[in-house]
Amino acid sequence: MVVAVVLGSAVLHAFWNALAHTARDRLAAVALIAVASGGAAVLLLPFLRPPAHAVWPWMIVSGVLQAFYNFGLVLAYRLGDFGRMYPLARGTSPLVVALVATFVVGQPMSGLEAGGIVVVCVGLLALAFSDGMPTRADLPAVAAAVGTGLTIASYTVVDGVSVRRAGGFLAYSCWSFLISAVLVLLGVALLRRSRFLPSLRQGTARGLTGGLVAMTAYTLVLWAQTRGGLAEVATLRETSILIGAAIGALVLKEGFGRLRMAASAGVVIGIMLIAH
Repeated sequence: MVVAVVLGSAVLHAFWNALAHTARDRLAAVALIAVASGGAAVLLLPFLRPPAHAVWPWMIVSGVLQAFYNFGLVLAYRLGDFGRMYPLARGTSPLVVALVATFVVGQPMSGLEAGGIVVVCVGLLALAFSDGMPTRADLPAVAAAVGTGLTIASYTVVDGVSVRRAGGFLAYSCWSFLISAVLVLLGVALLRRSRFLPSLRQGTARGLTGGLVAMTAYTLVLWAQTRGGLAEVATLRETSILIGAAIGALVLKEGFGRLRMAASAGVVIGIMLIAH
């Protein structure tokens, strides 16, 4: 059940990232995503019991990290192609999460699970570098993608530990999305100033849809983190790269050569090892 839910979340995650990438104004798209997710949270919160007091500091940290993630994603997509930046950002995260979960959080994994995580990480990074190693001109884009990946790993660890103590994954999700939405909107408003509201009139439906999909996708992950191991859930979630690669090839016409096919097969093998 956990594996199916996380894989479903991965499909939704790749979908909203593709919406954000193909938006004409990515910063405005991120703001609209924040409007949708924050608005949904406001509507749901009156019906939910507040999370336990002990997790509020971590929930705030999660919201801040997710806000940084949104801006990092915009920067990475501005500097590089979707087919390369998305797998690099997502592929950096699971290995870091696995190491933290094992050596800091104290969630041991079996040999097969550890092997599966390594195979998935190698496959995801191979997808990112399928067009060759980055040149000096590519380094800013690579740095933005890797930095985004480290941010993903950070909020994944924070959420994976604290959501179990929250007393309810849905309330935790709503509050963290609301905090992130407020910060994102403030950030975009400061960057755009007088152009902030007019910029939201372009791609409104796309952005709002992306926000609802993003919130649904990550709420499913939070539920899974209350049932499964932190490293295993984080790694399975990053199989959204496969969907992203398919979108890049079929929709964005970025190509899907033999190396990407082999890397994708490696990711599937890694998933089977983790889900054994």
